[in-house]
Amino acid sequence: METLFIADLHLSSDKSNDLALKFLSERAKKADALYILGDLFETWLGDDEPNYQEILTSLYNLTIPVFIMHGNRDFLLGKKFSAITGCQLIPDHYIIDLYGIPTLLMHGDTLCTLDIDYQAFRKQVRDPNWQKFFLSQPLEVRRKLAKQARDSSQLKVKNNIPKIMDVTPDAVNQVLLKYNVNQLIHGHTHLPKVHKEGDRTRWVLGNWTNNSAVVLSCNSEQCQLIDIVNNIVASPEQSSVV
Repeated sequence: METLFIADLHLSSDKSNDLALKFLSERAKKADALYILGDLFETWLGDDEPNYQEILTSLYNLTIPVFIMHGNRDFLLGKKFSAITGCQLIPDHYIIDLYGIPTLLMHGDTLCTLDIDYQAFRKQVRDPNWQKFFLSQPLEVRRKLAKQARDSSQLKVKNNIPKIMDVTPDAVNQVLLKYNVNQLIHGHTHLPKVHKEGDRTRWVLGNWTNNSAVVLSCNSEQCQLIDIVNNIVASPEQSSVV
């Protein structure tokens, strides 16, 4: 048996979600548990979102525990989503006992502290008053606002240097010290890798495309970061940024 971790699938009604549906109906259903660490969807504009019915049904049909946290794209997942899928919403910064190892789970965006503009945007959209106002708007208005934000974000990513978009060593060290753990699993950066330094390990999940799908598979003996499309297993690398 295994516990599975995924993130950054960025599922969209504009493209095929067959790979995700196959994963949910085959490998995921045999697992002990599935953790989705943010950005399952490219956009989620509220629980009245009419798209993704196949995905919602596939999640509901899973008989294993499924845990999901908000990402920077789907931070509006709410109680109705949880009710219709059976998924348990968990907070960012969530500790689990992973086969005897205390492990911190995060989406990962709060670790990118050099991206000051994004951190300010994140603070705004996570405010309950902002969310209440946004969700009170008609769905079409929400779609237009989301497209404007996405276009602006894509332009910014294109013009930014990679270092700003990645985690910072200080942020990683601080969060490991705060929660007194030596193992961290997160997504967001789209830079799948296993970072090790001493007794600390940081597993970084990857984004899903038609040509790649990164899954972290853990059992009582080991964890492996696997591209299930290409059958590639990532091996640990020594790193000064854990």
